[in-house]
Amino acid sequence: MNSPVTIHDVARAAQVSISTVSNAMNRPGRVAADTRSRVFEAADRLGYVPHAIAAHRARTARERIGIIAPFVSHSSYASRIQGILPVLSADHLEALLFDHPSASRSPSPRLATLPFSGNLDGLVIMGVPMDTGLAERLLSRRVPTVLVDSRHPQFTSVVLDEDHGAATAARHLVGQGFTRFVYVTEGQLSNEFISQGKRRLAGFLKALADLGVGEDRVHRITARAGDSNAGRLAADAILSLAEKDRVGVLAGHDILAAGMLAGFRSRHVDVPGRVGVMGWDGGELVEALGLTTMRQPLAESGRVGAERLISHMRDATAPVERIVLMPTLVTGITT
Repeated sequence: MNSPVTIHDVARAAQVSISTVSNAMNRPGRVAADTRSRVFEAADRLGYVPHAIAAHRARTARERIGIIAPFVSHSSYASRIQGILPVLSADHLEALLFDHPSASRSPSPRLATLPFSGNLDGLVIMGVPMDTGLAERLLSRRVPTVLVDSRHPQFTSVVLDEDHGAATAARHLVGQGFTRFVYVTEGQLSNEFISQGKRRLAGFLKALADLGVGEDRVHRITARAGDSNAGRLAADAILSLAEKDRVGVLAGHDILAAGMLAGFRSRHVDVPGRVGVMGWDGGELVEALGLTTMRQPLAESGRVGAERLISHMRDATAPVERIVLMPTLVTGITT
């Protein structure tokens, strides 16, 4: 029988000290990113499990599922968790949540290394593009992995039909009599991936063109952030357009839309008489407040992702799938 992999083995493989390995796993902020990546890669390759984690697993005898998403940056992922946790609980699986920076606000958006948590029996990655190297390691170690709101050809993914949602939004705004159109989304620091915002913009532009709206009638605003203050600033930029035309605005998500709505109302702009505002994501709160939005099936996407992950865990021959869910229009008082 092979001896268990120790922290000494990881230190030798990563060519660092034992204390550096310990800090990388327990106090990652103290270790440089490239060194931390080297330690994680060595631990991952060797199959190292810290003693405390191994002891915990022996006591609980429960399989562990890692869930990684930009939870702090985007509240929509908390809604997806509401779909994931009941499925895992019903199968007696233990969930570990890890926050990841928003891909759009990071100069290095791809998930390259996993937060070290010992051996994971399965992994759900939400809203974060995956680095090729990590994909290869997960496949070589046969870690069942499902992506939600993210894509990779070698893993099962649960995604939204962005084109359908954007086209639905365009048809709604045109149907409401708006004659000039604006798409507002937060900018991204890296061009290493195609964000959901870019996909929605492409779908919105194509749908408007198909409806006979010329390019000169469509404007794009890149917000400097994804918060409500950025939405208020975007509202300022739209005011001049609304002097002569009724303007229909589609925001990349509801928080930006709410900020714009607050900005228009503070300036006594008639909504939806002069400007119509649509968001994206949906949920009880924004819909109760009357915001027109494209509702994503957030909890459902989490539920489907968790169910597919369990299928891969129980059957290594389960096929890689791409499950596409549809957004739905919720009409409120803002259009």
